[in-house]
Amino acid sequence: MLKQLEIENFALIEKLSLSLHEGLNILTGETGAGKSIILDALDCALGGKVSSRMIRTGCDRALVQATFTLTPTLTEWLNKEKITIESDDLVCTREITNRSSRSKVNGILVNKQQIQSLREYLIEITAQGQTVLIGRSNLQREWLDNFGGEKLLQVREKVRQLYSNWDKTNRILQERRQREETRLQQIDMFQYQLQELDAAELEDPEEMEKLEQERKKLSFAVDLQQQSYEVYQILYQNDHNPACIDLLGQAESILSTMTTIDGGLLPILEMIQGALVQVEEAGRQINSYGSLLETDPDRLSDIEKRLRQLKQICRKYGPTLPEAIANVERLRKQLSYLTEEEQPIEVLIEQLKQEEEQLLKAAKELTTLRQQSSKVLEKQMIKGLESLAMAKVQFQVQITPIPPTIDGCDSVQFLFSPNPGEPLQPLTEIASGGEMSRFLLALKTCFAASAPLITLVFDEIDVGVSGRVAQSIAHQLYLLSRNHQVLCVTHQPIVAAIADHHFHVSKEVSQQTETNTERTNIKVHYLDTETRKQELAQIAGGVDIEQPSKPKRGRSKQKATDSAIAFAESLLEQASLLKQK
Repeated sequence: MLKQLEIENFALIEKLSLSLHEGLNILTGETGAGKSIILDALDCALGGKVSSRMIRTGCDRALVQATFTLTPTLTEWLNKEKITIESDDLVCTREITNRSSRSKVNGILVNKQQIQSLREYLIEITAQGQTVLIGRSNLQREWLDNFGGEKLLQVREKVRQLYSNWDKTNRILQERRQREETRLQQIDMFQYQLQELDAAELEDPEEMEKLEQERKKLSFAVDLQQQSYEVYQILYQNDHNPACIDLLGQAESILSTMTTIDGGLLPILEMIQGALVQVEEAGRQINSYGSLLETDPDRLSDIEKRLRQLKQICRKYGPTLPEAIANVERLRKQLSYLTEEEQPIEVLIEQLKQEEEQLLKAAKELTTLRQQSSKVLEKQMIKGLESLAMAKVQFQVQITPIPPTIDGCDSVQFLFSPNPGEPLQPLTEIASGGEMSRFLLALKTCFAASAPLITLVFDEIDVGVSGRVAQSIAHQLYLLSRNHQVLCVTHQPIVAAIADHHFHVSKEVSQQTETNTERTNIKVHYLDTETRKQELAQIAGGVDIEQPSKPKRGRSKQKATDSAIAFAESLLEQASLLKQK
């Protein structure tokens, strides 16, 4: 139950403390007096949308605090969120600044998801402008499920678990199929690469260097032959000039003679003799080298072809030949890994089939329970609408099969026909404002028994209805307030008359001495028996307005006529009789 609502610097409210009670709490006041601002502040305290425009002009922050009676459900929520419990109350606070806003529960900062979760256990705000919201199929399905009770909710939870299992297996299967396609593509690619590398017969990491040397040698074979012959002539045999070996022989002969005279020249003689041996050996080797050189165009062509193949291999698998050879082993390991046996995809397909069968079986059971609940809801709604002066109304819960979802295989649509002879259609397409008001109230009344004990807030849902219908609405609100705390904004005198607690909302203009300007402020007054009669008389329109001789700030003084007071008293008597029904 909402015990206290404290508002500071919010819109036109400077400071307001509103104590609420069990049963039916009614807010009345002139149009534009600020009744909806109070409900906006309550919505704000429980995670509603806010903006800096909500801050009172001239202030840098707004503060709203809602205090609720602590219940076992709320205690469980607080323990789950690890929020301290220091009293028998739960306090929700929202502070708004020009840059941001923050929410607290019992003084502990909470995020948007937390406060929205907590809100479901605290209040439910209903307004005539909920046409778009009430038309949502998923919301109507949620209402029907809650109305169906514990058994239906247990089956729905079973469906949700089965759907989660089925969806998980289905995603695994899809991923596996995609992975299988990728795996087969990789196998094809690796096999092709291995075939290309195996065909290249890569064995020697230095093959390219060796082939380059051989290619160079074959390319210059003629030049090398000619040059080796020239070297041979210089060293060993020359028909036109003395060869090196001949000159060294002459030097040896002269030095031999000289050593007979001077033995100190013997080392030089030995050096010349050594040179003779080396030049003679060099001559024989260069002669042999030249004679063995061949020009082999076919071999040269083969070498150049092989080099082109190896360079292509290096560009694709290298960049060097040793790295390309190492890639062969890497590709073999990857291919072996990809071709290892994995759980056959057929096993997953069979598992998915079994899980789908279980899901559809549970979803069918859920559909049956929803159909049963829809029949009960239809009867209760028609009965409730008939009590709200809609005697010929038709109402039907249409359940249409859809593919499996986490909430089963049903789409739920509320169909409505307020007039005889008119076909059933979605509520949002045909209901007038007054009809929507009564529909919402009947709906909340049907769901009240299965809903948690939260505060129900109704914002002018009785707009545009006649006196007889208003009386029916008043009776329904009163019945709801026997099991729930109800907070209602109304302009209907009979609705106001049936309240357990009546509050009057007004705007007051005061003079600001500091700035010598006027400021508007919203005030709320709790009405006792006498002031309540005056308020009911004014709502009913039976007032005389005194025209003051001098302008006064604030609300014009209005005095109810004797006949208006009598009418207000009759309203209270009528309300008393309604409470006894």
